[in-house]
Amino acid sequence: MPREHTRTYYLGKLAAELELRGLTAQLRDNPPALRVSDPDTAMLVETVDCVPLSDGWFYRWSWGEIVGLADDPALAAQRIAHVLSGRLSN
Repeated sequence: MPREHTRTYYLGKLAAELELRGLTAQLRDNPPALRVSDPDTAMLVETVDCVPLSDGWFYRWSWGEIVGLADDPALAAQRIAHVLSGRLSN
């Protein structure tokens, strides 16, 4: 299915960006999504998926809010890292 290949492609690009920022990103198969965590805090885990909307493909938090454009995985990774580090500091 082309749609699933596109989703997996974008998630793979995001995973690489997250790993550059010291986070762990594991691809979940069905439906494709990333399980993102900070290796120093095993209890802190977030799921990010990728969805097609009218304006293109977007990364999305588990609660449905948009993280950012899938065409800019670096910016999305920066936002995810910021949120996860913000949760750790509270």
